[in-house]
Amino acid sequence: MRDIYRQFLPWLRLLTRRRRAFMLGTLLAGLTLLAGVALLGLSGWFITASALTGIALVLGVPAILDVYVPGGGIRFFALLRTVSRYAERVYNHNSVLTLLADLRFRVFGQLTRLDDLTLGRQRASDWLTRLTSDIDTLDNFYLRALMPPLVALLGSAIMVLFVAMWLPYAALLMAGVLGGLWLVTTVGFSVWGWRQSHHHVGDQEVLRHLVIDQVQASAELTSYCSDHWHRGFVDAHEQQVLHNQRQVGNKQALGNAVVAAVTSLLALGVLWLAGEVLAQGQVDGPIVVMAVLMALGINEAFSVLPNAFVRLGASYAAVERLNKLEPRDSSSATLSPAVVSLDDGVIFEGVSLRYPHALSQALSDVDLHLPAGKRAVVTGMSGAGKSTLAALIMGRLAPTHGGVKVLGGAPTSLSDTQRAAHLAMLTQHVDLFDASLAENLLIADPSASDERLWQVLSDVALADWVERLPRALDTEVGEKGQQLSGGQARRVALARLMLRDPQVVILDEPFASVDAVTAQHLAASLDRWLGSRTVIYFIHQVDQPDLLPHIDYHWHLDAGKLGLEAN
Repeated sequence: MRDIYRQFLPWLRLLTRRRRAFMLGTLLAGLTLLAGVALLGLSGWFITASALTGIALVLGVPAILDVYVPGGGIRFFALLRTVSRYAERVYNHNSVLTLLADLRFRVFGQLTRLDDLTLGRQRASDWLTRLTSDIDTLDNFYLRALMPPLVALLGSAIMVLFVAMWLPYAALLMAGVLGGLWLVTTVGFSVWGWRQSHHHVGDQEVLRHLVIDQVQASAELTSYCSDHWHRGFVDAHEQQVLHNQRQVGNKQALGNAVVAAVTSLLALGVLWLAGEVLAQGQVDGPIVVMAVLMALGINEAFSVLPNAFVRLGASYAAVERLNKLEPRDSSSATLSPAVVSLDDGVIFEGVSLRYPHALSQALSDVDLHLPAGKRAVVTGMSGAGKSTLAALIMGRLAPTHGGVKVLGGAPTSLSDTQRAAHLAMLTQHVDLFDASLAENLLIADPSASDERLWQVLSDVALADWVERLPRALDTEVGEKGQQLSGGQARRVALARLMLRDPQVVILDEPFASVDAVTAQHLAASLDRWLGSRTVIYFIHQVDQPDLLPHIDYHWHLDAGKLGLEAN
């Protein structure tokens, strides 16, 4: 139990940031429940009282009934229930969606702090699952496993106290039965459905991998006549997933049946006890009907609990996986930021790096010294180790042996803020968001004016094209920049880079996917912008030296070994 609490604690702390919204949402949900129970109880009282009054008048017995107050009360509770339910649904769902957005922001921040080795151990789809499915699973936890049990408990307490004013023994019965039912539907069903719902999250991920493999490797599977075998493996795992899902569904259905049966039996018990009191003349008949109907009405508060708590194991599995994204050494967050020296460049001293389970080293005994303000180019074929070298400079990897110094210290010791301020890299893979051109550029400098945006677009030879677009800077680039060509997307990324003011710049194939004229334009713009910054170009080979002006060093990387070439 302690471990479960410890796993959920970080996500409960996030909830405290919006505790006012949570409390107001709980109040609205409780108000809806109480309005519904009051409406049912008052309606039963009014109908019974009206019937008894009518019977009395028919028999010639004088009787008086005020129809205006209870009638007004019924209208009030009916309207209150409608308004409060609508407000509760809108407000609580908006609060939870906002909270889930906060969670995604937090998880995305955790992912950005993971090094390339950690990121490479799992597929990109796995990390996407953390941001989407795992966080969506917490929707069940926040919206259904926290608020409803609190509302059910408080609503039951208020109803019991109300009934106790006329029927204390019936209220005592209601308190005992509803308290036991609350424990069964929360603790009992969470324990009962824990294993299936917990396994369901992992089974879904495995099934997703198998289906993706079936599609992506269909040619290879067909070539080796293994497609039927793999498809059978997918079908078998799918059946296992469906079996778990069916068991969870059966337990939810049984939970709903238990709640309906218990509340119905409770109503009968209340009717029996209240009938005894009625026979003694201590209460009126309408009070008995009101108490019985209120006992039935509380079913609304408990009927949602089995569905939520049967799936609590799935929420726990999600937070388990999300918690693994946290740095294992929490003390690293309290270390003082490294001191940055702008007078130092990039230094490698006997650096070697081997990826886990790799047959050979990605880099072997690399020595490199690039003074501050100088420019260098590193050439090499694909797989030679250029990306690994760049990741070491950016602090995305730590060397297996040797030391790396950037701006006077190990790049891995720099804080995220320091890296963002002093290091910049144009990668071969371009990351654009599903937003406008302006929004994608403003990520680099939110304070940049439109004139500044047009200037950097002109520097990368995109200004004329953007001016011809109907929406200009407000043009949507689409998910991953799919509305742009490869060359245009890459130049947008370069323009975004040029909005920053870093000391060390890494340019990985900056002239890829552009024609010769555009490449010359980019080279001139880069030369002006780079100025006295420390620069390293990573390219396959130097075909056009004029695209790389003012190069001070030329290194060649071959099979992880770095050698100096004549410039």
